[in-house]
Amino acid sequence: TNWKWYDSAYTERFMRTTKDNAKGYEDNSPVNFANRLRGGNYLICHGMADDNVHWQQTTEMINALIKANKQFETYYYPNRNHGIYGKNATRHLFTKLTDFVLEKL
Repeated sequence: TNWKWYDSAYTERFMRTTKDNAKGYEDNSPVNFANRLRGGNYLICHGMADDNVHWQQTTEMINALIKANKQFETYYYPNRNHGIYGKNATRHLFTKLTDFVLEKL
């Protein structure tokens, strides 16, 4: 949701540092544009053991959605990493995604 919180080895390869490209980071971080989202319902799913997209990304997006008065649902997967798999987690996630699309669209 904000490139400054992502893996610097990956991000800086494409965007340089925040010092060198502050506007680029600002303009390309969805957390800064929650107020521009149209419609009503959003779904956020996060593997809580994700070492790729850190928990801070999710919490900051949630804060931005609350500030913008956007409605959302959240699902957290304890001990699941970026892929959210294992012990029925993938099936649970895909069922939730399918149900959400069918209900909301």
